[in-house]
Amino acid sequence: MKKTFVSPGDIRRNFSAAMSEMYCEEVPDYQTVIDLVKQVNDDVLEQNKGTMAIDATTQEIHGAIRLGKPSELSMMRRLFVVLGMYPVGYYDLSVASIPVHSTAFRSVSKEEIKYCPFRIFTSLLRLDLIEDAELRKKAASVLEDRSIFSDQLIDLLNVFETTGGLEESEVKLFIQELVKTFEWNVEANVSKDLYQEFHDAHRLIADVVSFKGPHINHLTPKTLDIDKVQDLMPEVGLNPKAVVEGPPKRNVPILLRQTAFKALKEDVSFQNDAGIWSKGAHTARFGEIEQRGIALTPKGQKLYDTLLAKAREVVTPNPDGSNRGEYENTLETVFTEFPDDLNSLRQKELAYFTFERANDGPKISFPLGKDTMETYLAEGNIQARPIIYEDFLPVSAAGIFQSNLGDSQGQNFSENANQAEFEQALGTEVLNMHGLYEAMQQQSINAL
Repeated sequence: MKKTFVSPGDIRRNFSAAMSEMYCEEVPDYQTVIDLVKQVNDDVLEQNKGTMAIDATTQEIHGAIRLGKPSELSMMRRLFVVLGMYPVGYYDLSVASIPVHSTAFRSVSKEEIKYCPFRIFTSLLRLDLIEDAELRKKAASVLEDRSIFSDQLIDLLNVFETTGGLEESEVKLFIQELVKTFEWNVEANVSKDLYQEFHDAHRLIADVVSFKGPHINHLTPKTLDIDKVQDLMPEVGLNPKAVVEGPPKRNVPILLRQTAFKALKEDVSFQNDAGIWSKGAHTARFGEIEQRGIALTPKGQKLYDTLLAKAREVVTPNPDGSNRGEYENTLETVFTEFPDDLNSLRQKELAYFTFERANDGPKISFPLGKDTMETYLAEGNIQARPIIYEDFLPVSAAGIFQSNLGDSQGQNFSENANQAEFEQALGTEVLNMHGLYEAMQQQSINAL
């Protein structure tokens, strides 16, 4: 009898819902975020009734995890294939004194992203960036001894890889076991003294090494007005980070803007060598919100990076938010150099678009040169639609991490990208995000 497999999209969608349910139970403030974002989105849609052709459902767009050793990253890659999620992009966070490098496991087709956009930003600890050799050795020893995946989960993965899919009953158990991997475990993996050693070196080292698994450290719904969410968070009892990360507010949103409520202090139990348990605390988990805009070409990305650096040379946002207004004004002023209308973004080749032929328009003549395309666009025979950015920004990711690690970071790390080492641990090359956007754009042109 032929087996009936559940599609990766359905598995991903069910997994996303299960993760949200779990996180709302474990971090009740996250439910407050969900409710606030829904309220803001409803308000924006009401104010723009009939003019916003955008999916504004309040669903999780992404989560984030931190892994400790290469074998964990390799296994996670195999597990995410079951959900139709693949590693896209390489992010070096050592540029901002965060001892990790990362990728985003996500869907790669327009149809799959639309069906369920959930993705996981996944970081791997850089043990090589821990200067203290003895501490590095201790961290490696702790990580070597831990196993974060259940036997049932690995068995189901083997079934998937052998048969090419999972049936409904298998999917239910797979999701259950995968969600368990990301649950909070109050019992630390190390003594309180060793935890403190890791913590003093860098809080993120303590977060990755000291626990039995890679607890999800945040989930992220999308909003239509991130500035309004930022302003309203204190009114619903949430403590927001100082500023919204990413580009300033614009007529045409670009890339990604993110904010978050600051991480909560949570109870932890530590066991010493004599087997005696003691109470402690750890700060790691928070709730994030994002707003996405158009994807930029390498030329557009370079301009964005240049302007962001220019703004931060003038004023760097303080962790306490005391210069938020100054920073936001500076950012807006500097970014006046970045075109803020769709035609300019397209004509200057700063952003990616898909192209559709008008239903009643004439047949498109090929080859389609730039001038001919502009004529078709001007006459309305072809319509250009912005491609939404589906990836992440290293400076923004680091800003979110830092706001939840505290003002004192411990050891500083210089820029030290190592994509080859990351891909070796991963077991494959990461996909090039610009290649994906370019292919999406070209495919739409070929289909005219």
